[in-house]
Amino acid sequence: MKMVLLLCVLVLMFLEKDWNELNICYILSSCKRSNFLENIMKNMFKQLLMAILLVASFGGSVAMAEEDELSKVVYHADFADPRRFSAMLTSINNMVTYYQNEMIEYDVRIVFVAHGIRFVTSDKLEETPFAEDKAMAERRESNTGRLLTLNSVQEVKLELCDITRSGIGLDESKLLEGVESVPSGVVRIAELQSQGFAYIKIE
Repeated sequence: MKMVLLLCVLVLMFLEKDWNELNICYILSSCKRSNFLENIMKNMFKQLLMAILLVASFGGSVAMAEEDELSKVVYHADFADPRRFSAMLTSINNMVTYYQNEMIEYDVRIVFVAHGIRFVTSDKLEETPFAEDKAMAERRESNTGRLLTLNSVQEVKLELCDITRSGIGLDESKLLEGVESVPSGVVRIAELQSQGFAYIKIE
């Protein structure tokens, strides 16, 4: 909208200038009037084209600058190890804390696939390939609290592969608050990368 208004202002400025010149042509002799009018119209067209190009260039520069100011990162969580998950949470916390301190806008997401579903539900997932083990039970409360804080306080988005969830028959009501379902986790990651998201997977 701002770009459109700027374009209108510039066009009106150019047209007002040439309209005054156009009025002058009517007080000239009839033999000169036709050529003078033709030149005025050419100048008006050239200046209008310059205004459009100027606004388009300015708008493109602003859009690129705004895009560059947004840091976009997607973390891939498809593993079962709760210690590895804890390391990922530490990495994300350090990243968003840096962005906040530097006043940098960010869009950080975690996409959970396969074994990653263990970390977005309080259900023990018994009789599934992702069932809770001793290590998971010991770290569940701590990891869950940290994950929810990243989501609710630091606005890290949580996205779960719905193929994984539906494959084990887990009801959506058993997911942690703030978790959103996406049709396919790997497809979602590919989409985000095509939109300029940096890809990180903690090893």
